[in-house]
Amino acid sequence: MERVLRNFFLFLSKNRFFTKLAKKYGLRFGAGKFVAGETIPDAVKTIKELNEKGMAVTIDHLGEFIDSESEAREAAEGCIKAIEAIAEHQLDSQLSLKLTSMGLDISEALVLENMRRILDVAEDKDVFVTIDMEDFERCEKTLEIFKKLREEYEHIGTVLQSYLYRTVDDIEELNRYNPNLRLVKGAYKESPKVAFPDKKDVDNNLKKIIKIHLQNGNYTAVASHDDKMIEYTKQLVEHHGISKDLFEFQMLYGIRVERQEELVEEGYKMRVYVPYGNDWYGYFMRRLAERPANVAFVLKGIFGK
Repeated sequence: MERVLRNFFLFLSKNRFFTKLAKKYGLRFGAGKFVAGETIPDAVKTIKELNEKGMAVTIDHLGEFIDSESEAREAAEGCIKAIEAIAEHQLDSQLSLKLTSMGLDISEALVLENMRRILDVAEDKDVFVTIDMEDFERCEKTLEIFKKLREEYEHIGTVLQSYLYRTVDDIEELNRYNPNLRLVKGAYKESPKVAFPDKKDVDNNLKKIIKIHLQNGNYTAVASHDDKMIEYTKQLVEHHGISKDLFEFQMLYGIRVERQEELVEEGYKMRVYVPYGNDWYGYFMRRLAERPANVAFVLKGIFGK
């Protein structure tokens, strides 16, 4: 049943009609649990609250289905404004973004233009930017663009997904860039031709890439709500004498809040991924796909007070 629900929500996440409908009607039906409002001031308020609890943040201005150069440039401008707000309010926050929102499906030249605009400001304001990873179809292009930008900028990282067969090779190939990487399991529906179909293989591969990246001496963000993965990381760094300054845990806004607070109390760096914006639908569906138990919250939001 869980696999059926996962596939159902992943299917919905790509539906353009529902995406447009969601934009029109705003953050309803439980999405507010995972999305910190629609505007930068909303995001700033949430970041301040999390910072006061000892948590770092990365914010993401949500965007799906960018079809024109003007939309991509508008999205880039939104990222710049977010960076400026982080600096202005002296927030402990980074920025995350998707290259599709920068025009990846339009042209590489447009993406590079928008990313350089953003990174020029990020370098000036000392704000780190992470390029989120999307589906397998866009993986190679995303990594190629990351490598080009990494040769020009310091304040940039990206994401690797353990459910892809290629990821061990990618992490070894990226090592020469001394990259700051967020390591995740993956949240898109992929063919078994390119991704592990079984959860245990995805989990084992995540452990493998965490170990490789940390032992390579590169900064590692372990992005998982899985207690087994968290404990594995703790034991790994203790066994190998790896400094707490070389890694952090990351979790999504609104999920396992108590566990996030526990990790802070234990002295670990905890970063919360905080999305905002009115283009929330695709992100919200993928969160439900990751954890179908969240459906109960949605139903409560629809039929409750």
